[in-house]
Amino acid sequence: MVAGKENVKPFSGRNLSSGKVRVLSIDDGGSTDGVLAAKSLAHLEAILRRKSGDQTASVADFFDVVAGSGAGGVLAGLLFTRGKTGGRPVFTAEEALAFIAKNGRRFSLSSPAGVLRRVFRPSNVFKKVFGGSTLRDTTKAVLIPCYDLTTGAPFLFSRADALKMDGCDFRMADVCGATVADREVEIKSVDGKKRITAVGGGVTMNNPTAAAITHVLNNKHEFPLCNGVEDLLVVSLGNGESDPGTGNIMASPASFVTIAGDGAADMVDQALSLAFGQARSKTNYIRIQGHGSFGKRLQRLHSSRDRKTAPAPGSSDIAEEMLRQKNVESVLFRGKKLAATTNLEKLEGVADELIKEQERRKSGAVVYPVPFVNPFPPSPRISSSATTLSPIALS
Repeated sequence: MVAGKENVKPFSGRNLSSGKVRVLSIDDGGSTDGVLAAKSLAHLEAILRRKSGDQTASVADFFDVVAGSGAGGVLAGLLFTRGKTGGRPVFTAEEALAFIAKNGRRFSLSSPAGVLRRVFRPSNVFKKVFGGSTLRDTTKAVLIPCYDLTTGAPFLFSRADALKMDGCDFRMADVCGATVADREVEIKSVDGKKRITAVGGGVTMNNPTAAAITHVLNNKHEFPLCNGVEDLLVVSLGNGESDPGTGNIMASPASFVTIAGDGAADMVDQALSLAFGQARSKTNYIRIQGHGSFGKRLQRLHSSRDRKTAPAPGSSDIAEEMLRQKNVESVLFRGKKLAATTNLEKLEGVADELIKEQERRKSGAVVYPVPFVNPFPPSPRISSSATTLSPIALS
């Protein structure tokens, strides 16, 4: 679902260039249960603070759109939902990393039966974090998918739709619960008029980057000057590839779903690489993903602990090792090639581009991408005011 396509012409008579719409996309849990993407974001936020000189800067300050599936959707919620005071995000990236490291496997695996199932139910964890916050309480355009068993089709939770229609506003605790669900969960909109039966976003959209780009290019209300990929700056974060050789996949149907999800995510990456073409050499599209056979090591770590609890500390070390690998670039129908730089070096370059775009906006040299005008007050739990910016050039 995307926002309306109204013709917006607020810039007539003004000789201004369009800024790049900054898109962050975060994959489903992958082999690291979300830890790789969380660690990437923690590194990115630290780099942004160091290079900008603003020690309170957050990831959300430097992106206009975020899409996340599964554990990636949880990260999107943590980093782009307003907290109780001051309008800042619920978590910093470092805090989000700690949350994912502690709870990641609870999201990706079925919980034990009886009393423990009630204790470890993800919805209980999310309610403690998000309280009564809804999609209208997010700071930027947010897109989080799940699969609706009622309609037999993907469903995309969207801030833009929530701001337009009461029936599309959902509590963030329910949104995150839906996108990580490994069994069907029934949720309803805040007004109670819309109900869906959801299973996890990874089933239908392991890599949500294409959905995010489609949303931007077809949403002329929020992004009237974005006409093609040349007007985008996209950062796509993976969570490690599964290892087909780990264990006996014939005994686990879920393994086939994981492998299929990895394949779909790679196809999205390859298609986007082709779509961006030469623009990719100008850092318009960056993909951070671990590669190689880490599956067996992760399996040993997980089997050394209760599989229904948090991952062993070593999984964070493996994610760090993945970030120090050479970055891999996809070539459509021609496989992948190693880049000259590591994933961490790519993040340094991404930070430079994000800060450069931020400075161009502050100088008034470019037009600020249009945030959706929020005609509704924030949820009672939130004390900060809603986004009300209109399409203007910052000066």
